[in-house]
Amino acid sequence: MGDTASCHQPLTGIETLDPFTLFAAWFAAAKANELNDPDAMSVATVDETGQPSCRMLLLKGYDARGFVFYTNQNSRKAAHIRKTPRAALTFHWKSLRKQVRIEGVCETVTAQEADAYFASRSRLSQIGAWASDQSAILPNRGVFEEHITEATQRFEGQPISRPPHWTGTRVRPMLIEFWQDMPHRLHDRTVFYARDDGGWDVKKLYP
Repeated sequence: MGDTASCHQPLTGIETLDPFTLFAAWFAAAKANELNDPDAMSVATVDETGQPSCRMLLLKGYDARGFVFYTNQNSRKAAHIRKTPRAALTFHWKSLRKQVRIEGVCETVTAQEADAYFASRSRLSQIGAWASDQSAILPNRGVFEEHITEATQRFEGQPISRPPHWTGTRVRPMLIEFWQDMPHRLHDRTVFYARDDGGWDVKKLYP
């Protein structure tokens, strides 16, 4: 981040802040101002050796329980999560000069939640969930297109059910950090730490 002047004010009265309410306000501002994909986030996982891997996904829901994304359970990230059910998320909204970092524990959403979200996807996206062997080696694009054709024919004239290997992951946050750009790199950082009783401890961090 550069030294560009910012109109942001440091977050004050932090003892009274709720991280999910604050995230909702920042996310709403991002949806109103970010040119593309305000719901885009990096998702970092680790393999059995501790090697981290990071990719961009879309947030598909959030509430006080956590932040949800969906994926093929045969994918590399899903394999990582089965071995080490932890993940880190980062939202960076350049238009706002803000970011949110989340670290937490992963859990699978309910079948009802996964079914409801799958039903909301476009038909071609539903077809793609059946046609893609996500993260596996693809000999050539033509093979994938054949799988798409086969799945299209299979479900012709009928609703498309959710594949058994496709569901959602909820990241239950243990830490949520709100970062704001400030002039001269004197940035404002506010971090919430989850307590065992369901509450939050909130602190300021040096930039």
